[in-house]
Amino acid sequence: MEQIIRPHAEHAFLHELEALKNFDKKDKPAHWQLSPWAVLNYILGTRLEDGTVITPKYIGDKKIVEIAIASLLSDRALLLIGIPGTAKSWLSEHLAAAISNDSTLLVQGTSGTGEDSLRYGWNYAHLIAHGPSKQALVAGPVMRAMLDGKLVRIEELTRIPTEIQDALITILSEKIIPIAELNEEVQAIKGFNVIATANDRDKGIYPLSSALQRRFNTLVMPLPDSIEDEVRIVHDRVQQLGQQMNIPMEQLKDSLTKKLVLIFRELREGHSIDKKQKIKASQAGLSPAEAISILHHARIHHHYFSDKSFGPADIIPGLFQSITRQDDDEKTILQEYTETVIKKRTEFKDWYDVLHSYFKDK
Repeated sequence: MEQIIRPHAEHAFLHELEALKNFDKKDKPAHWQLSPWAVLNYILGTRLEDGTVITPKYIGDKKIVEIAIASLLSDRALLLIGIPGTAKSWLSEHLAAAISNDSTLLVQGTSGTGEDSLRYGWNYAHLIAHGPSKQALVAGPVMRAMLDGKLVRIEELTRIPTEIQDALITILSEKIIPIAELNEEVQAIKGFNVIATANDRDKGIYPLSSALQRRFNTLVMPLPDSIEDEVRIVHDRVQQLGQQMNIPMEQLKDSLTKKLVLIFRELREGHSIDKKQKIKASQAGLSPAEAISILHHARIHHHYFSDKSFGPADIIPGLFQSITRQDDDEKTILQEYTETVIKKRTEFKDWYDVLHSYFKDK
């Protein structure tokens, strides 16, 4: 059997979900595969009585996850909003996997997303041959979720034009999709709800109408509070990605992850980690997701093209591109940071040497 590049969460973590089902004696809402208690433990991680380890899917404030789960129990949809890299999509996928055992009911928002993606479409060959009928109707992910009592995910809701977004208003208010061509309607059964994600920082986004906003419980997803949490998120995810590659890559040292995360946090926040030195803040998207991407690709590149130990020389090209790719002014910010902060830290000498030579070459 061919190996899937990225298995869905309910397949990748099937062993954990099955173990939780066996121990889950709490009340389950209609069509939920797990109780809210078990969903919380699946997301945050725990160790079951039989020794089964449930790995954490989200590292952060427990209250955020509790609120998200409680929102999905209500008659209002859930909107996860925040800058890129705050685990919105990751949390959304795992909530759908734990609650519905199905994270595949997905609408990917783009400027080209049409109303049929949020409602329904038609098999036009059948439509032309036989006219409007249930057989010609093509249910979209939202309609299928309504019929099956499952969660549907809408990624990047604010990438969808506002007039298309508003097709959700009737769905979220009345829990129906009218089918005018058949003079019928589809009614949602219990268990149906919507998890949407939205980015409030990128360019090219469409505002949500007030009417649609009122139909969501909005949860702002923060960046990790502590450097320890951020390092753990980045390190664990890079290790997971490496294992999926099935390549014997060199072990990632904790010290390298921590130093990259430290650089990201200082440039993002505009001050040194001890808050004693002010730094010109970068406007680049220096999120945990970006750090994960840099380290993962650096390890792949190193495995195939280097015979030296994995270190700053492998990481810094990605760091440089990540910060400077959208704005030339960011190069100056990184160079000033290198000379005024990194240069003074003896433990960063190898990082400084590579960065300094990198700027000379550029």
